[in-house]
Amino acid sequence: MSNTRKFTVRLLTKLDENSSYSNILLDQSLLRSDFDDRDKRFISALFYGVLERQLTLDAVIAELSKNPANKLNHTVRNILRTGIYQLKYMDSVPDSAAVDEAVKLAKKNRNPAVAGFVNGMLREFIRRDKALPQGRDRLEGLSIEYSCPLWLVKKWRDEYGEKVCTDLLSTSLGQAPTTVKLNTLKGSAESTFELLLKDKVTFERVGIVKDAANLCFSGAVEQTEAYRQGRFHVQDISSHLCCAALDPREGDTVLDMCSAPGGKTFTIAQLMNDKGSVLAFDLHPNRVRLIEQGAERLGLTSVKAAVNNAKVFYAALPAADRVLVDAPCSGLGVIRRKPEIKYKDPKDFERLPEIQYEILDTSSSYVKSGGTLVYSTCTVSRAENDEVADRFLKEHEDFEAAPLGSVFGEDSDKTRLTITPEKYGSDGFFIAKFVRRR
Repeated sequence: MSNTRKFTVRLLTKLDENSSYSNILLDQSLLRSDFDDRDKRFISALFYGVLERQLTLDAVIAELSKNPANKLNHTVRNILRTGIYQLKYMDSVPDSAAVDEAVKLAKKNRNPAVAGFVNGMLREFIRRDKALPQGRDRLEGLSIEYSCPLWLVKKWRDEYGEKVCTDLLSTSLGQAPTTVKLNTLKGSAESTFELLLKDKVTFERVGIVKDAANLCFSGAVEQTEAYRQGRFHVQDISSHLCCAALDPREGDTVLDMCSAPGGKTFTIAQLMNDKGSVLAFDLHPNRVRLIEQGAERLGLTSVKAAVNNAKVFYAALPAADRVLVDAPCSGLGVIRRKPEIKYKDPKDFERLPEIQYEILDTSSSYVKSGGTLVYSTCTVSRAENDEVADRFLKEHEDFEAAPLGSVFGEDSDKTRLTITPEKYGSDGFFIAKFVRRR
């Protein structure tokens, strides 16, 4: 197992030095490796675990050492992070193994003192019963416990209150479900489930939306026969609900302005029974190809993908019955899938509301009289969500807020909704619905 730990430390160090996307880095590295499935699962668990608990692990290092984490070189820091993570969060790893393997890695450092330093740190953590630093106040304590930057803890507490803040923090950790939308145009749900069972993939049906299921599977869904036959595409419950709010009908013309990689486009086409026209756009040609490939695999002939800048009005596009603006955003609702998002500088997000509004404003020009416009993001931020929706209504008197629809149950009469993960077990998400009056 020492090679798996060495491999993980190397990946984490590469991520620190090059700011790569964690999922792409891990997937490509494992694909090129010769590890067996068991070792790959261990590497994935340790890699993502350290990444999502990074702030907590660094707080432990800072408390135990006079040499704070940011003063250590990347490799030593990641040896300590992986060691502490195994001690605190991986019950399957004996304490002795976590310490011994970390010391072995440290001995390969050119500084001979590093091994003793790592050994002393990890054993001191054990002597302290693996207790986490408490923080100077409640908010700092929450920041350390849930490995969430203090600025984000304060933001969520101030914008949504203490309970929602705590819910968001607790659901930001751990493995997110693999939820799929079944493509009943290719075969019944029951026949798709039979294919999954043949590949030893178990599942649990999702009640809130039609023809959806959570897969219980540790491998790559792309390797299943059901996936190859186009029987499903991966899509979180929140995205299903977004498409349900749009409420596309057979024969509609629908524009999906920020489509790639295409999940919502595919669900829209399926809700229309593939009868009508779904125009899907992205700014980048390579991402447009992803939409085309997905539609082809699923057998969706109503989908047409093209390059388009959503901020610029294009007169050649048709007037549409439904327009979806799933805008680029900070991604604070999908931290459990992309934990590196929470470690970004909040200044990186400051320009997003203006970009989002510009896209929404331009996209509204394509909506027919009586047509529907849905604005959505995968973030939990008032500035990117409610404030953009409020500004749009203020500056567009020809639009009015519209009820989200019956699929939302007790929230059906609401015209906008911030979905927090504990509500449906979904990602964090925001949906606002408008109708053009004239």
